[in-house]
Formats: sequence, C-alpha cells, structure tokens
Amino acid sequence: MIKFDQVGKLYPGGYEALRNVSFEIAKGELAFVTGHSGAGKSTLLKLIAAIERPTAGTVLIGNQNVAKLRPAAIPHMRRKFGLVFQDHKLLYDRNVYDNVVLPLHINGILGNEAAKRVRAALDKVGLLGKEKAMPITLSGGEQQRLAIARAVVSRPSILIADEPTGNLDETYAAEIMNLFYAFHQVGVTVIIASHDASTIAASGAKVLRLDHGAMTS
Repeated sequence: MIKFDQVGKLYPGGYEALRNVSFEIAKGELAFVTGHSGAGKSTLLKLIAAIERPTAGTVLIGNQNVAKLRPAAIPHMRRKFGLVFQDHKLLYDRNVYDNVVLPLHINGILGNEAAKRVRAALDKVGLLGKEKAMPITLSGGEQQRLAIARAVVSRPSILIADEPTGNLDETYAAEIMNLFYAFHQVGVTVIIASHDASTIAASGAKVLRLDHGAMTS
C-alpha cells in the first residue's frame, strides 16, 4: 500500500513542485498520474520510489515512512520498484542481455539464476532472441520494451513508469500499454504518469490528477 498524507516537495530556490498531496494506492492496483507539463507528475513518482524525500507530510510505502528511512535502508527499499523512464536510460555500450542483467548483478544475483531471469524478462516483452543486439539497433518501441524488461527482471512488486509512451507512435504505444496491463493482471502494482486522456479513460483505473503541484478531484 502507498499512502501520501499532505505531502509537499519544495526544491532549492523556492520552487514548490507538490503541495498538500494526499491519496492511497492499494497493493496490486493500477493508477495513472496525469496533469499538464510541470504539474508535478515526475516529482510524485520520485517520491514514491524513494528517489527523493518529501519536505512536508508523510509518504508511506507499506508500513515504512520514506522520510524517516536511514540512508542505508534506501537501496533495500528501492528493490521493491521497477522504474521505466521516457528516455529509456539504456546503456548504449552494452548489449540487450547486459542491460537487463545489470540490476540482478547489483543485487548479487549471478550465474544461471540471473540468466534464467533475463531470458524470462525478455520473453515477456517480446525481445527473446535479441540478447546480443545493441540498443542503438532497436526501434523506439523495442528500446522501451528493453527498458521494461530491465525494470521487471528483479521481480518488483511496484512498477512505475514516467510517460512511457510519450515518444512512440500509436501502434507502439498500444503495445507498451498492454505490457503494463499484463503485469497489473498478475498482481503487480502499476503506476503510470501519462497525459494520454484516451488511454487513461479506456483503462478504468484510478486516476490521480495534478494541477500546479496540487491534487484535483
């Protein structure tokens, strides 16, 4: 369960990205975060993933208060999350397999177990057989699917995506969204920042709307 209670985020220089934001997302729920450019969507996702900490209010992930976590506990917390960014953040000097296996190696999972998980993740996103391909040779949709494989290879309980279809055409975007729906159907909590009103309306999911840092109804 994810709970925000009167959460604010103030950046140096006085920029208030979020103010008095409160909501709950249940375990296994699908939720969209929407709003205009600069509304605070990316900041909200970073607070959920413990990439940043709130300057006001309380962020609870499970029963843990993110603001009160010791720095040494943050990496352990982040293992719950799979993160997908609009710009992919792929390693272009490494092949598909090496991009996906990296989170496993960071967590000490090596050898046959790592290889099995990588193949399973690539299979889920339709990239099995392209392990040796370099990311630069993949299409935009394939690069995004690679980023999703890397995000889910550690079997996270929460999958977070920041505008994952923003740079894709309609066909690729639909394919990517179907992947997220599939993960949600097997019990993963999925949280997606998006400005695509038609996709959000068709999903029937929880919608969190932001306007200049504040939650709207």
